[in-house]
Amino acid sequence: MDKIPLTHASLGERELAAVAEVFASGWPAGQGPSGKALEAGLQERYGAGGAVALSNCGAALHLAMLALGVKPGDEVIVADYTFPAPAHAVRYVDAVPVFADVRADTGTVDPQAVAALVTPRTVGIIAVDTVGLPADYTELQAIADRHQLFLVEDAACAVGATYQGRPAGSLAEVACLSFHGRKGASSGEGGALIATDPQIAAFARRRASFGIGSIFDQGQVIGLPIPEFLEIGYNYKLSDIAAAIMRVQLERLEEFLDHRAAIAARYAELLAGEELLTVPHVPADRTHAWQSYMVTLAEGVDRGAVATDLRAANIGSFHGTWASHVQPAFESKQVCPVSADLFRRNLGIPMHAELTMSQTERVAEVLRKAVRTHATPRT
Repeated sequence: MDKIPLTHASLGERELAAVAEVFASGWPAGQGPSGKALEAGLQERYGAGGAVALSNCGAALHLAMLALGVKPGDEVIVADYTFPAPAHAVRYVDAVPVFADVRADTGTVDPQAVAALVTPRTVGIIAVDTVGLPADYTELQAIADRHQLFLVEDAACAVGATYQGRPAGSLAEVACLSFHGRKGASSGEGGALIATDPQIAAFARRRASFGIGSIFDQGQVIGLPIPEFLEIGYNYKLSDIAAAIMRVQLERLEEFLDHRAAIAARYAELLAGEELLTVPHVPADRTHAWQSYMVTLAEGVDRGAVATDLRAANIGSFHGTWASHVQPAFESKQVCPVSADLFRRNLGIPMHAELTMSQTERVAEVLRKAVRTHATPRT
């Protein structure tokens, strides 16, 4: 049987041609012409005050915490059910991540849970567009405004998704994107910070280059400018090679989104009526980028055994994402029961723009058989 991978980046001849142009330019490093063009495109796409191309979304989250003035001991409320990059970013600045539980139907952060966690030490909220589905930003922004908190959108998985007609990546004062290999548009690795305030973007761009700004720009000045290190920064630049790939990927984004949406619709059709699993729920006021497709298994279904059967049939699978509060690195005493339950019962199945409909049908057939085989008989 042909292998059906869990994920597959859609990279081809157009991306190779773009990389060849960078090679010919003589500037493959970061913050060069291709990176600047990507930033300009992102700024226009999101109607932002500024956009900064970065090495990854984790770097964007870290720079967001610095730019927003988070101090040691401050509390930042973070969505619990996610790859725990937001909590890492909070810890990078010696602040305290406070984990908010999520909605059972969408897996996105629950605004009521967020509101209940606000204390005098709270300075901000990081919401997550869970595996490509935007969170409830109207309610979250109202909470942030009421308590004078910042709101950051972790849109790592959601490039191309929308909320109330607005694109994910434009739903908060600062948004963080990922261009990792399993995202809907990918340069292998990479990310970006999108900000409504151009000063935040300028801060992030400078700190992403050791605090001295663009060496490329300084190289265009006649004479011999010698940069001064006026502040501590990081090496978070995105190479122009990756930026060139990403520019092509964004041009192809609608093609990718349409295919992923068609795959998701076919999965929903094929798995409809299966009592032993639940397919994803998408509220009417938003669209999903379908970075991943996760089903929730019924109580009593052995997820590990189901995954074993899928892999035996050469079908990729994974556990979904993480309940951050139970990860040992954070030593959290909090309880987020909905997140913990989804962490235990969710299962990711293949989702990418290279999937064929026949492969989708085979995945659904093997999955249906596996969940029925590995369900505890009802008494």
